[in-house]
Parts: sequence; structure tokens; C-alpha cells
Amino acid sequence: MARPLLRPLRSSRNPIFSSCFSSSYQKPFLPTIASAISHQKTHLLPLPSLRSQHSNNTHRLYHSRHHPNLPPHEYTNSQTTILSAALKHVPVHGFTHDALTLGARDTGFLDVSIQLLPRGEFDLILFWLASRRGLLRAAVEQNGLLTKSHPEWVSVEEKTKTLIMERLRMNADIRHQWQDALALMSLPSHIPLSLSELHDLSSDILQLAGDTSVDASWYSKRLSVSAIYASAEIVMTRDSSPDLSATEAFVTRRIEDSKTIGEKITGAKQCLGFMGSTAVGLGRSWGLKV
Repeated sequence: MARPLLRPLRSSRNPIFSSCFSSSYQKPFLPTIASAISHQKTHLLPLPSLRSQHSNNTHRLYHSRHHPNLPPHEYTNSQTTILSAALKHVPVHGFTHDALTLGARDTGFLDVSIQLLPRGEFDLILFWLASRRGLLRAAVEQNGLLTKSHPEWVSVEEKTKTLIMERLRMNADIRHQWQDALALMSLPSHIPLSLSELHDLSSDILQLAGDTSVDASWYSKRLSVSAIYASAEIVMTRDSSPDLSATEAFVTRRIEDSKTIGEKITGAKQCLGFMGSTAVGLGRSWGLKV
């Protein structure tokens, strides 16, 4: 049996290895690597921090980084094209399979193309909610919605009411279809994303209204605005008055009630704080180490 021929190893062209495995063993290994790295001017990029890894697109003044991961609802160009065209058919057909099919046909897609939307009609609802949030922000930042109707000294509550009503008026053309949409949003598998959109809307409204809370009231205010808006949507579906005047009166009452409750809670906190500081002062006057 013939023995295999052993071929010599190829010489490495890397300056690090060629200098380390040369015939001269008097040069230390680590200095050689260090000199080679400094010669090549290799720059090491810093690792991203945990804050940058967990940050999202929406800037919040006061929030926690520890949130559960929601199902993704970002759309491709084809999905966005179909959904945008399908919104035009919502006033007649509602948030249904027929509206999606007509939207696909209007944009030159086959009827089977709506299979690109894994959640079907619920994707159409999510797209409606996200697009209306974008229009509300554009109305304030680009069209000056608040600067035209309110001077600078107007309270945050009054601006919040204006923004809530502006968002509700965007549903005026589809309010007869909105009860079916609310029923679809209340399904167990759809609740997380539905609540996420409601939270994003309330956060946008307060931020656009000029709220600068940096304490625990950051959460309580958003919860209050979410509750007011969600209940106002139900009232809106039964409101037959012109320009949603009955819904606007309902929103005004709810904001006033929320403001009154907040003032009472603040007063109770101040009272408890005064009683606590008085008790501490009394104890120290008696010689207690408190």
C-alpha cells in the first residue's frame, strides 16, 4: 500500500502569523500581535447599549423598557398598496373581505393577493387606526390645528378635548361600520394589538397637547385618555347629531370628571403628606429617632 505524499503547508501571508511562526523564536507573541494591530489601525466598534437595543420609534418622556413583545404589524409595499386602496371601500363594505378584494383589484393585484395579509380584516382595521394617528399628528405639526384654534395659554385638558374630537371626526364616514370593527377588535387574539394602538393614540394626544409629566401621572393620564376615547367611540356609533355634537358634549363631561377626580386625589395626597410630616415632626420633638 502506497503511503500518501505529505505536502508542505502554504506560507501564510498574514503579517501576524508569518511573524509568529518564523524561524526566529526570540520575539514574543503578544507584542507581535499588538504591533500588527496598531500598524493596520484596526478600530473596534463599541457594543450597543441595552437602552438602544430596547428603544422604540416612539419617544416617551417617562416609560419603562420592560414591555412584552407585541405581534409585528408592519407592512410591505404590496400590503400597504392593497390596504390603502381598500380603505376607500370601507364606508360601503365595512372592514370586510370584500373591501380587501376590491382594494386588490383597484391596484392591479389578483384576488388571491389578499392572502398576503395574514390577519385579514383585522389588518385593515389596524391600518385604519395607524393611518388616522398619522393624519392627526400631521394636522397638528404641519397644519397648525392647535395654534389656529387655541392660544398658548389654553390648558392641556382643552387641547386634549380638541384632539380627541378631531380624531373621532375622522371616523364620521365609517361610524355605521365601526361597531363591527369593535367586535372584531375584542377577540382574544386581537386584544393585545388593539390595546397597543389605543395606548399609542392616547400617548400621541397628550404629547401633542403639551403634556410634560415625568412621574407616575404619565401612566394615569394615558389610561384616562384611553378610557375617555374608547367610551366616546361607542357613543359616536349611536350619535345622529350633526358634527357629532352629542359626542362632543360627552367628551367634555368625561374630561371634567377626570380633572375633578385628579384634583381630589392630589388633595388627598397632599393631606396625607402633611399628616405624615406632622407625625414625624412630633416624634422628633419627643426625642424619637425618626
